[in-house]
Amino acid sequence: MTVTGIFTALIIGLIIGALGRLVVPGKQSIPIWLTIVVGIVAAFLGTALANAVGVGTTAGVDWIEIIFQIGLAAIGVALVAGFYGRRHVHR
Repeated sequence: MTVTGIFTALIIGLIIGALGRLVVPGKQSIPIWLTIVVGIVAAFLGTALANAVGVGTTAGVDWIEIIFQIGLAAIGVALVAGFYGRRHVHR
């Protein structure tokens, strides 16, 4: 993987993670780096899911793939926020 590929994955992860975080109601007390990691994982899984369903490559913007990615990011943010909030006691 090149430096450009890593940088692109970080940017896409940030965007997908932030959109997933916006979808989840309430306040999520997780750090930005964890949001990026969730976004990167959701982007990869969303792409794999879209390809498995057969909608990974379409003419124009792959809206269904993006919806899969954001949905998975929202699920990931909700799960991580639940586990992260329980692990760290906030005073």
